[in-house]
Amino acid sequence: MKRRDFIFNLSLGTAGFAIAPRLAFAQGADAWATEYPKILARIKPPVFRKKDFSILKYGAKAGGEFDNREAINKAIDSASKAGGGRVVVPAGVFLTGAVRLRSNVNLHVSKGATLKFSMDPKAYLPLVHTRWEGMELMHLSPLIYAYEETNVAISGDGTLDGQGKAFFWKWHGNPRYGGDPDKLSQRPARARLYEMMDKNVPVAERIFGEGHYLRPQFIQPYKCKNVLIEGVRIVDSPMWEVHPVLCENVTVRNLHISSHGPNNDGCDPESCKDVLIDNCFFDTGDDCIAIKSGRNNDGRRLATPTENIIVRNCTMRDGHGGITVGSEISGGVRNLFAHDNKLDSPDLWTAIRVKNNASRGGVLENFYYRNNSVGQVSRAVIEIDFNYEEGAKGQFTPVMRNLQVDGLTCLSGNRALDLQGFENAPIYDVSLKNCTFGEIKNASVIKNVRGLKLSNVTIGGKKVESL
Repeated sequence: MKRRDFIFNLSLGTAGFAIAPRLAFAQGADAWATEYPKILARIKPPVFRKKDFSILKYGAKAGGEFDNREAINKAIDSASKAGGGRVVVPAGVFLTGAVRLRSNVNLHVSKGATLKFSMDPKAYLPLVHTRWEGMELMHLSPLIYAYEETNVAISGDGTLDGQGKAFFWKWHGNPRYGGDPDKLSQRPARARLYEMMDKNVPVAERIFGEGHYLRPQFIQPYKCKNVLIEGVRIVDSPMWEVHPVLCENVTVRNLHISSHGPNNDGCDPESCKDVLIDNCFFDTGDDCIAIKSGRNNDGRRLATPTENIIVRNCTMRDGHGGITVGSEISGGVRNLFAHDNKLDSPDLWTAIRVKNNASRGGVLENFYYRNNSVGQVSRAVIEIDFNYEEGAKGQFTPVMRNLQVDGLTCLSGNRALDLQGFENAPIYDVSLKNCTFGEIKNASVIKNVRGLKLSNVTIGGKKVESL
C-alpha cells in the first residue's frame, strides 16, 4: 500500500461513516513481541569521525556579546567538507544567530558551554523552507536547522538558550508574554499563512520573514536521515523545541527541556519514520511530546504519516499533554509505543492525549502504552478529543482505532477517561488492562466510542468492568 493510501477523505456510507483499510500490523501483546523489536532495531544513532573542530579556531569568542554565527557555521562547513567530526563549543557563553548543520557533523556543546541565540530577527536570515504549525512556508530559519542532510547530531552537557522570554515570546501577541494583539502579534501572519495553505499556494510563494512575528522553532532537522539529539539542556525556546520534520531514523535522548512560553512543546516529530525518544526530562508550556504530521491541506498534500515511534523512560512535569498525538495530524500517525514513563504535576493537564477534528482528519492507529506511571493530572488521565478547536467543522473526518493501555497507574486526576468521537466517526477499539486510577474526582466521559474494553481496571479502589 502506498503512503498516500493512508490519507483519505471519508465518504459517508449507509451507517454514516466509512473506515480506512487497516495496514498489516500485529495487535496487543504480539505487537510488543514482534513489531516493537523491529522498530527499535532500525533506529541507530549516527556515528561520527573522531576528529574535533573547535569553534575557537574559526574566530569564536566567549562572553555573550560577540556574534559567533559566522565562526560556528564556518567550523561546521569545514568539518563536513573534511569528512565530518565534532564541532566543539567549549565552556563559556557564545552568542550566535542561526546555526546550519551539515552532513556528518556533530555539534557538541560542552559542559559549561551555553549557546545563546540572538534577539535580532536578521540573525535568522536568509529565509529557509520550514514548517510552522504544520504548514509549509519560506520563513526565518529555526535556531538550529538542517535541510536534506545525512548523519547530523547535537550533543553534550551544555545549554541551548533561545532567549524566548526576553524576546520571542512577545511575538505570540498575548500581553502575558509582553505582546500586543494590535501591534506585535503573529496573528495576521498566521491567518495569511492559513489562507495560502487553503488555496494551495506554492510554498516558494509563501514568503514571510522579518516583521511577520511567526516565532521560529528551536531545533529543526528537515528531510534528514540519521539524526541524533542528546544530552543538552534547552531553555527559553521561541516555540516548539525539538522538531524533526520528514526525517528518518531519529534518536532524541537524555535531554533536559525546561521552557514555559507559549506553544513551547518539548519534542514534536512531524511526518517522521522510526523515532526514539528516550530518557528525556520535559517541563513545558505546552505538550511535552506532540506527534504530528502536517495541518489540513499541507498534511494531506505531503501525505506522510509519522510512524514507528518509541517513547520510553521519560519524565514529564508541567504541560498540556504528556504523550500527545496531534493536533496537526492530517497525514496520520501509526505505530506508537510508549512505556516506563513518569508523568506528574498539578500543571500537567493530561497524561495520554489525542487531539483531532474534522478539519485535520487523518488516520490514527496502533497506539500502545505499557507500564506508565502517573502521579497527578489536572484533567483526564487519558483523553481522545475529536472536538479540538474546529471540532466537527470540516470534511475530513478523523479515524482513531486500536489504542491499548496496559499497566498504567495514576494517583489522582479529574477524570480517568475523556473519550469523545463523532457520531458519524466513532473512536474504535480502546482497551485498558491492569490499570489503577486512584483519587478521581469526576466520572469519565465516553461519547461515540465502539469497542471500549476494560480488564482488571480499578477506579477509586473499586473494580470497574464498563464505563
